[in-house]
Amino acid sequence: MNMLRMLLPLLGEGMKMTLGLFVLTLVLSLPLSLPVALVRIQSNKFIQTLTRTYIYIMRGTPLLLQMLFVFFGLPLLGLTLSRNGSIVLAFVLNYTAYFAEIYRGGIQSIPQGQWEAGKVLGLSRSFTFFKVILPQANRVVLPSIGNEVITLIKDTSLVYTLGVMDILKAAKTTSMNFSSLVPYIYVAVVYLALVAVVSAILNKIEARGGGSYVKN
Repeated sequence: MNMLRMLLPLLGEGMKMTLGLFVLTLVLSLPLSLPVALVRIQSNKFIQTLTRTYIYIMRGTPLLLQMLFVFFGLPLLGLTLSRNGSIVLAFVLNYTAYFAEIYRGGIQSIPQGQWEAGKVLGLSRSFTFFKVILPQANRVVLPSIGNEVITLIKDTSLVYTLGVMDILKAAKTTSMNFSSLVPYIYVAVVYLALVAVVSAILNKIEARGGGSYVKN
């Protein structure tokens, strides 16, 4: 009982951070990923190279390392962010890169004939993209986007390394005080519940597009 009295308030505080970071990352990275994907496909070679390098770095290094670099490294360059600001920036940069590559693959999977048909019908390239190509690409990329969203829920646990209270740190703090693994079991149940809720939402979204989302 004493353990729960300590864990529950910490868990409530940690949940705010976990859910806040989850929502902020999605709200910022998903819209940013589409223009990054388009630049990766259509722009000139120099910008393509810059975009490819950014995506390579984000996908080729651990998110934890990126988070530490933003928090400890940017001040050396004259840019100091708050602890929470550094975490959000690192997560958004990382997930924008992953989502951009998913979108790039989805857009390029649409047959070139779709573009040509739009041109024959006298449609502008932008109209063809937003009304013909993008809706089809969205259906293609949704399962992969869904997998990344599930991963994001679990990745939020990395913030405790910077001393921020999330639900994993709530478990760790309580566990150290009571020398027990039970708080980690409670937190595992919380993570499973979050994944179940998000997966159900993704299932409904994809069902409208004629498919179903399968959890890993």
